[in-house]
Amino acid sequence: MSSKAEILQKIRQNQPNIITDLPDLTLLSSEDYNVLDTYKTVLKNIGGESVEVVSYQEILNFIRNNYALDRRIITTIPELSEVALLNWENDDPHTLQNVELAVIKAHFGVAENSALWVTDAILGQRVTPFIAQYLAIIVKKSDILATMHQAYEKIGNLEYGFATFIAGPSKTADIEQSLVLGAHGARGLIVFLLD
Repeated sequence: MSSKAEILQKIRQNQPNIITDLPDLTLLSSEDYNVLDTYKTVLKNIGGESVEVVSYQEILNFIRNNYALDRRIITTIPELSEVALLNWENDDPHTLQNVELAVIKAHFGVAENSALWVTDAILGQRVTPFIAQYLAIIVKKSDILATMHQAYEKIGNLEYGFATFIAGPSKTADIEQSLVLGAHGARGLIVFLLD
């Protein structure tokens, strides 16, 4: 018997017989606070911006007024085709190097850390949120959860080819302990909170 097998066998033999229930984590989300306000505050504190909208038309107007339309804007959302390119999902990812703004949807958001859950099913390409200069993500207000515990309950055991939480623009504080936004990815994040 190898020493590894011997160690593992001794560990198995010395397991305690105590079986306890996992703690009730619903207590963590029982605080009486406004989930949407918390989301917006946390997002602002980590360098992101939120804009409350009631329609895709308001998103179109915001993009027209705040981004250079002569630069490359991409999306997977047909309602935004007036200002952004569709049908780029099958392009070579290297051709996305000049994307100024990528607009995508999120499945849901999390108030406690302003994270947004995105999967390859809605990204177009996995590289999308990381290669664009600026990133805009649309999430329904009703899809903002209070805690990560609720988020993981919602995700459950579903399988994805690729999925990630995105919170704020990319950032680092390694350089002289100074926060730098847009260090290695999107330089800015705007979250459209849709009614």
